[in-house]
Amino acid sequence: MAKIRPSKGAPYARILGVGGYRPTRVVPNEVILEKIDSSDEWIRSRSGIETRHWAGPEETVAAMSIEAAGKAIADSGIDADRIGAVVVSTVSHFSQTPAVATEIAHKLGTDKAAAFDISAGCAGFGYGLTLAKGMVVEGSAEYVLVIGVERLSDLTDLEDRATAFLFGDGAGAVVVGPSQEPAIGPTVWGSEGDKAGTIKQTVTWDRFHVGDVSELPLDSEGNIKFPAITQEGQAVFRWAVFEMAKVAQQALDAAGITSDDLDVFIPHQANVRIIDSMVKTLKLPEHVTVARDIRTTGNTSAASIPLAMERLLATGEAKSGDTALVIGFGAGLVYAATVVTLP
Repeated sequence: MAKIRPSKGAPYARILGVGGYRPTRVVPNEVILEKIDSSDEWIRSRSGIETRHWAGPEETVAAMSIEAAGKAIADSGIDADRIGAVVVSTVSHFSQTPAVATEIAHKLGTDKAAAFDISAGCAGFGYGLTLAKGMVVEGSAEYVLVIGVERLSDLTDLEDRATAFLFGDGAGAVVVGPSQEPAIGPTVWGSEGDKAGTIKQTVTWDRFHVGDVSELPLDSEGNIKFPAITQEGQAVFRWAVFEMAKVAQQALDAAGITSDDLDVFIPHQANVRIIDSMVKTLKLPEHVTVARDIRTTGNTSAASIPLAMERLLATGEAKSGDTALVIGFGAGLVYAATVVTLP
């Protein structure tokens, strides 16, 4: 039997740079209220959201990704042609194939980097980060670009009172590279597919274009609604509050640290009440900085964690070398949590 030569990667991996892009259009709650029976006070109290960003025609999934990735690469201090792989997490790139990652890799000037998309909803950044760490340590890529990007305004039903106010657009990116010491902890991840129906697309693409419209949702003017994201809000809230705090604690345990050792907590920006409940359940000390980027960015799914990370570092609320717990959770239902050292 022939012996396969073992891979030679870095001893460990770390995040070397982070970048973000938010569309230029800022959308206040008043715009959302034009089509739903609600109030600014209700939206703020239920979600914490005051404004969100919606992309314009030129702010495509690829364009936003390239902007965020360019900043992350510059922040990392490496040249783009040293990127060995590009991983893009998104649920709002409407071309089934080719992967948008290939276009991004080319336009960034990488040297024929491996490039692929993943679909893991709001946990997508954690999934991508875990894959990137594995590539760096295994040796298949020295540097990996991980992007979370969404144009969820395209998948928002503005007449759905339960979700119309939730979603925003944007892109966040990090560069993962070699490290001489552990800087990305073990990932605690998984799925609960028996609950997949609690967050889903209202209509599948094949049903959307069929001739018989009798089973398709219609808007207030009788037009067929474009497929949108819908959810069972209370079920998702209970799952996130009670189950994801357990996962977050497991990530701390796997990394060999306690909440007292944390400097920063960056949860998926789904709902400020979920965030506050997790802080309470985890008994995070007052010195821990908690990301609440949702207030002005909304829920950007796969983009939410890197966008929140970028903002905390840009504002000085977090600093290079801080120890951060990150956790994403969403449609699937899927989740991923890990402890990282901030770039």
